[in-house]
Amino acid sequence: MRMSRTAGLLISTAVCGALAVGTAGPAFSAVTVEAAASDASVPPIPGADALTAQVKVLADVGGVLKPVAELLSATLAAPGGKLPAADAAELGAKVKAALDLAAKAAPAPKSMAEVDLKAKALADLQVHVTALLEAAVKGDAVAVAAKVTAVVTASVNVLVSVALGGGLPAPNLPGLPKLPTLPGVPAVPAVPAAPGVPSVPGVPAAPAVPAVPGVPAAPAVPAVPGLGG
Repeated sequence: MRMSRTAGLLISTAVCGALAVGTAGPAFSAVTVEAAASDASVPPIPGADALTAQVKVLADVGGVLKPVAELLSATLAAPGGKLPAADAAELGAKVKAALDLAAKAAPAPKSMAEVDLKAKALADLQVHVTALLEAAVKGDAVAVAAKVTAVVTASVNVLVSVALGGGLPAPNLPGLPKLPTLPGVPAVPAVPAAPGVPSVPGVPAAPAVPAVPGVPAAPAVPAVPGLGG
């Protein structure tokens, strides 16, 4: 049976492609194995697990504060601080979801003091967010101003509770105040100061040198008689 020229070209192309892939396959596999071996020889980052946990804490805090900031911005931008009920419900739902996620994603605490502090900070923020939403729906500008301040303060409380109990390193920027320690968590003992060097006793002053008594003047020599000129 004769084969058409077009069919022959298609078959030839397929055969050439199969041969090319069959030849390149082992080479590609060798490159892949070599790359994997190269990656295995790279030393791991020291303390990567602890650093990853700290980064996750920062990400969780950012996930909480972002919807809170959106709620505050929308409220302050609204005329008289009045938000439509639908917008308030949507913004409030985002905040609640972020707070619930942060509570579940909290790392294993080192003490019950850390549990109470972070849980209280998150719950307190939710209470103040709810109060702000109620004032914003009513359009009470005076109440909105007070509730916005309360939400900002509660957000700072969340930040500080995470800084104290989230396993983050202590700040070291000169001029920043020292963060307090959590109750129930022993503080790092202070390094005792070196004992003071005793002062050298004063050296007694040298006694005064007595003054030399005055030397009496020599008596005048009398004139010799008969030598007058």
